[in-house]
Amino acid sequence: MARTLWPRSSSVRVARSLAAHSILGLALGGLIYILAVTGTLSVFNREFQRWEQPAAPEMAVISPEAAEKAATAVFESEDPQTTHLYINFPRPDLPRTVITTDTQAFFATAEGDIAGREHFPWTQFLLDLHYYLHLPHILGLTVVGALGAFLVALSISGLLAHPRIFRDAFTFRRNSGRTGLADMHNRLSVWTAPFHISNALTGAILGLASVLAFAIAAASFGGDTTKVFSPVFGEDPPLNESPAGLAEIAAPIAYMHAEYPDLKPTFFILHDPGTAGQHVSVIAEHPNRLIFGDYYNFDADGVYLGNTGLSDGTAGQQVAGSVYNVHFGNWGGLPIKIAYFLFGLSLCTIIASGLNIYFVRRRAQARPAPRLEAGWAGIVWGTPATLALTLLVSVSGIAERPALVAFFWLPLVAIVTACLFMADEARCTRSLRLAGAALLAAGILLHTGLNAGSLDQANLIPVSVCGLMIAALLAASALRSRPGQQSMRETPAE
Repeated sequence: MARTLWPRSSSVRVARSLAAHSILGLALGGLIYILAVTGTLSVFNREFQRWEQPAAPEMAVISPEAAEKAATAVFESEDPQTTHLYINFPRPDLPRTVITTDTQAFFATAEGDIAGREHFPWTQFLLDLHYYLHLPHILGLTVVGALGAFLVALSISGLLAHPRIFRDAFTFRRNSGRTGLADMHNRLSVWTAPFHISNALTGAILGLASVLAFAIAAASFGGDTTKVFSPVFGEDPPLNESPAGLAEIAAPIAYMHAEYPDLKPTFFILHDPGTAGQHVSVIAEHPNRLIFGDYYNFDADGVYLGNTGLSDGTAGQQVAGSVYNVHFGNWGGLPIKIAYFLFGLSLCTIIASGLNIYFVRRRAQARPAPRLEAGWAGIVWGTPATLALTLLVSVSGIAERPALVAFFWLPLVAIVTACLFMADEARCTRSLRLAGAALLAAGILLHTGLNAGSLDQANLIPVSVCGLMIAALLAASALRSRPGQQSMRETPAE
């Protein structure tokens, strides 16, 4: 027998290696699933912001003079001086004016008065979880981008692995075994492929763009990342930090209304306010375009300097300007948001069922993995349950970030660990559905009760009702199943 460089295999070592490989797959699949769940919810992040602060002043538009009055008041309260001053203009799904600096954010009334701090800790926690997995920003973007690229590879390889993909596109064998589970997984994967592939691809682009920019800057521009992005988003003029009076604010806004009446200004950005080098950018949405908007630039005296080119520049600029809206569904109003939410639920189902098919196949081959199967159930149903827990502790005032981060990850790890030891997938699933329903209902009812004086706000009641309906569906699905009942019976594959 020919000699080999590899040591003789040990059955114990092989078993341990396979176990480690399975746990790694469980963890990687779990992170992708968490991103899918949080991304699905993040589609409605503006609605959640309104729900968290229902008493904030709302308006359809704000005049240039009122916006300038509010921005000036916030700027004068800064100590030390901020390097950016932002005005978030009202929009249909978030009809509020917010003045933001590097350190604080305040609501403004339609008359330009300051009306309290902007404060939506749970929504910000949710967005940070989806953007960064609560890791340091560059590391988090790298991990999230890599997971997005991995999901693209999984999607494409899954499609290529099914030669009868078009012929079987409408085949669905409805049963509780592996064939029914596989058909649901495959049909949802095919029908929603344009969504989840484009969503994973744009997520990978958004996540890895900063990492690639750092690498290119280090190799070619002496570490200056602004040189990397300037061909797409424009280049800032040379910095001059000499003190100066505050730049014109009302004039650029009025110019946009007068010269571009078909565009919708969404952000006003004053760079380096109070310095000789200050300058202004107004981001304006273009109707019937996927781009998030274009930058319209002004000097400190309000003189128009031209646009950056995301709307009419090179093809690369226009594609780059479209990536964010394509990923988050910010381009078509409420109908598109609802569609993205349903597609996101489909993606969550696809991810969850993918590993479930693996576990059912193992049971059919007399190689069950009850601990891993229960651990996966802990991730699938523990994620929404712990999100509901963070909502409850946030609206009750018990915790804010960074404590919300601990209230998510520590209970989730404890849940998965407990499920691994229980080795009972059905019991874990039922318990976590009931817990998630109870926590979600408690958080919604508590928040609605605490804000009973703001019931006239159009957003509070619809969001609360939708959340309670989801809680009721979770509870009903749990009560329909019996403890100890096997959720997926072993049936031979066809």
